[in-house]
Amino acid sequence: MVSEQQLISKITWRLMPFLGVLYLIAYIDRQNVSFAKLDMVSALGMSEYAYGLGASLFFIGYFLFEVPSNLLLTRFGASRWFARIMISWGIVTIALAYTQNATMFYILRFLLGVCEAGFFPGVLYLLTLWFPEDYRGRMVGLFMIFSALANAVGAPLGGTLLDLDGLLGLAGWEWVFLATGVPAVIAGIVTLFYLDDTPEKAKFLNDEEKKWLHDRLAREKSGMDEHSDNGFKALLNPRVLVMALCYIGFPLAAYGLSYWLPTIVKGFGVSNTANGFINIIPWVIVAVALWAVPAAADKVARKTPYIVIPAFVGAISLALSAIFANPTLQFVFLCVAAAGIFAGQPVFWSLPSRFLKGAGAAAGIAAINSVGNLGGFIAQNVVPWIKDETGSNILPMFFLAVCLAVAGVLVIIVGRMLAARQAISV
Repeated sequence: MVSEQQLISKITWRLMPFLGVLYLIAYIDRQNVSFAKLDMVSALGMSEYAYGLGASLFFIGYFLFEVPSNLLLTRFGASRWFARIMISWGIVTIALAYTQNATMFYILRFLLGVCEAGFFPGVLYLLTLWFPEDYRGRMVGLFMIFSALANAVGAPLGGTLLDLDGLLGLAGWEWVFLATGVPAVIAGIVTLFYLDDTPEKAKFLNDEEKKWLHDRLAREKSGMDEHSDNGFKALLNPRVLVMALCYIGFPLAAYGLSYWLPTIVKGFGVSNTANGFINIIPWVIVAVALWAVPAAADKVARKTPYIVIPAFVGAISLALSAIFANPTLQFVFLCVAAAGIFAGQPVFWSLPSRFLKGAGAAAGIAAINSVGNLGGFIAQNVVPWIKDETGSNILPMFFLAVCLAVAGVLVIIVGRMLAARQAISV
């Protein structure tokens, strides 16, 4: 007889550390421009605006190719498609080390978004194939913890690579791209041989375990929308559209905070080294929240409060960080805000799999993520504009707070839509 806890533990240890390391590499590759910026702008004679525009073009490529990428994943399988994603984004990251001018920077940043499109929603879709509904929130939280780790180690890593300036005739910013691009290529090759596409193809599961998991997932997915003939039909689902709209506020607040947190801490009068280590603190708190909140949500039927309450706490904390002038209080509120922004997201991502499956789930999850990540484009353009107009590093936090609060309100609407649909089906 199959032990549910032992089986879930076996799958978790097989998949989650590996997927988490891939996400850590991806997140660092996405954020490395903030480190390279310190030397790259002057080296290429680019303006701050030109660099910011180029950095944000990543999100345009990401937006355009997210849904097609996830649908291709269902056709080619996770191992081959994830390998393609990682190898291609690694190559483009390496190419960024040889950027000669602004135009080349724009093209490569756009291509990086195209290449990486599909990784995060692809993993979310993959988790629906491996884990029953009761465990998905925790698994997404465990997966996203590695993004917090990436933020925690990113600053010290970026500073170390910049200090390699002149080694082998390469500039520090060139080392940033080379050292973060090569691991992606290596990880892509490893993925091709390590990752199993589905439980049915898994060599580490026996036939009895495969049958138990298949039957459990089949029961949960009965009656859901599949759109197996055309995954793009899922994009017309009203719940998908509303979820895509409300998700914008979460990446917007996250990127806005992570982009400006080092600048805010620097304004406290600390050294660059101290700044890097101080910035580890909020991401450690985020990591704890990413485990605790989804774990609590998986034990109850109503998920919405575990998304909305952290979002409102995050919004209030962002606003308070702008109201209080005391540096210590500002930092405390920003730490709480970071936890609030991220803690409910794994629970949020457990919602689409409650009404979509198959190609519909792949397309729907990708659509929500692609539209939502336009928040990153907004954050990297609107937040600097607010700072330039006001001359304040703190006032942009009000803008982020409003966006996050609106996202929380929209999640309440989504929760009611899901509840109404379940009531009709019963």
